[in-house]
Amino acid sequence: MRGRRAGGGGPDRAGRGVKAVPVLTAQQAASRVKSGQTLLVGGFGMTGNPVHLVHALAETDVRELTYVANNVGEAGLSGGRLLRNGQLKKAVGSYFTSNREAVQAYQGGQLDVQLIPQGTLAEALRAGGAGIGGFFTPTAAGTVVAEDAETRTLNGQEMVFVPALRGDVAFVRAWRADRAGNLQYRLTEQNFNRAMATAADLVIAEVEEIVEVGEIAPEHVHTPGLFVDYLVQATLTPADLGSSADVRSGAKKVDDARLNIARRALQELRPGDVVNLGIGIPTLVADLITEDMNINLHTENGMLGVGPAPEGGGAMDYPVNAGKIPVTALPGASYFDSADSFAMIRGQHVDVAVMGGLQVDEAGNLANWAVPGKPLLGVGGAMDLASGAGRLIVTMNHTDPDGTPKLVQECTLPLTARGVVDMVITEQAVFEFVDGRLTLTELQPGATLESVQASTGADFDVRL
Repeated sequence: MRGRRAGGGGPDRAGRGVKAVPVLTAQQAASRVKSGQTLLVGGFGMTGNPVHLVHALAETDVRELTYVANNVGEAGLSGGRLLRNGQLKKAVGSYFTSNREAVQAYQGGQLDVQLIPQGTLAEALRAGGAGIGGFFTPTAAGTVVAEDAETRTLNGQEMVFVPALRGDVAFVRAWRADRAGNLQYRLTEQNFNRAMATAADLVIAEVEEIVEVGEIAPEHVHTPGLFVDYLVQATLTPADLGSSADVRSGAKKVDDARLNIARRALQELRPGDVVNLGIGIPTLVADLITEDMNINLHTENGMLGVGPAPEGGGAMDYPVNAGKIPVTALPGASYFDSADSFAMIRGQHVDVAVMGGLQVDEAGNLANWAVPGKPLLGVGGAMDLASGAGRLIVTMNHTDPDGTPKLVQECTLPLTARGVVDMVITEQAVFEFVDGRLTLTELQPGATLESVQASTGADFDVRL
C-alpha cells in the first residue's frame, strides 16, 4: 500500500504542508529490496537507467527476484550484474537479445522469461499504477507471444487480454528532484520511468540533482512526489556510466542497394505525416529527410519531432531514438513517456511506419522479430507498430544472403502481425497489396520482371 514512507521530517524541511522525502545512499536503498520480490527497473536501452541502485543491489545477498524492465540487462547497466550473480529467477521485458547472460541463463534453465511487446509492457505498468485490472489490445493477436492469452473480438478486431503489472519495488532514474519527491526527467529519459514510478508499493528514485521545494516549477513536474518514497543522489560522472554516456553519432557506410530502398520509401511520405522508422534500412530514411519536407518523425521511446543526428555528442547530451542513437530535436518537438508514445501508435495517430522484415507473405503477414538461430529474442515495439500504424511499409532485401526469398507464400517464421503490410520495397521491386492481392507495381533500376519472378517465393499480380 502507498503511504508507508518511513522517516522524512515535516513541513519545515520540504516547505509548508509538504513532507520531505528521505534521501538515502544507494546501499541503504538497496537494503529495502527483499528476496522474492518483484522489481521494476526504468530505462530504455542505455538512457534513464537507475545504475546506482541496481549496482548497489548486486552487492547484496537478495535472491529470487522477478525483474521487470524494457531491456533486461543492457551491457551490465541494469540486469546484467544481477543475472551474473544468480539473483534473478524471472525476467519480464520486451528485449533480451543484447544480453548474453540472459541468453545463457535461459538456456540453462536458471531464468524464467516472459516476453511482452514494448507497448503492452508500458500499458500494463500504467494500468497497474492506475488500479485497472487489465485491458484488451490488438497487439500480438495471432502470434506466439499471445498464444495462451484470452482473446475477444471487439469492434470487429481480435484483441488480446493483458493483466495489469505491478511491482513490490521500483527503481527509477530522474534528472532532478525536489525534497518533496517531485521528479523531472531529461529529454527522452521519461521512457518507462514514469509508469514504473506509479506501479510499485515502494518507489526509489536516483536523481542527478536534488533541489529545494519550489525550484522545480509545477508545470515541469513529470512524476508527483506522492509516488516517491526515497531519493538517492547520483554521484557517478558521465564517464562512469559507460555506454549510457558515450553513445556517439558516426558516419554510416551504406551500400547503394540499401540506400536506394530508403530513397524509394521516402517517396511514400507526405508533408504533415507522422512517421515512425524502425531499425535497419528504415533508419536510413531519416538521413534523407529535410526540414522543408514537413515530415514529423516519432520514436517509441518518447519523442515527436526527431531531427538529424548531431555532429558530435552522445546520449547524455542529446535525446536518443529507439535505436539508441543520439538525435536532435526540431522546432516544435515534444517529449513524453513510453506509455503515451505507444498510445499514439495503437490509437492510430502515427500515419506511417517503415519497418524492416524477415518475411512477408501473400496474406500481408509480417515476420520481423524472431531471427533464426537466436535462442532468446526481443520483440521490442515491432508488434505495436505493425498493427497500430495507419500504413505499414516494409523495407528489406529481396532475398536472404543465400538467395532464399523473403517474399513467400506463407510466413514460416514467428509472426509480428497478421494482414498489416501495405507495401514492400526491396532492391529489386515495389509490391503493394491491391484488393488483397500481392501486386508488383514497380521495378527498381536494373531489375527485370523475370529476375523478380525468379527470386520471389510468393505468387503475385503484375501492374507495371
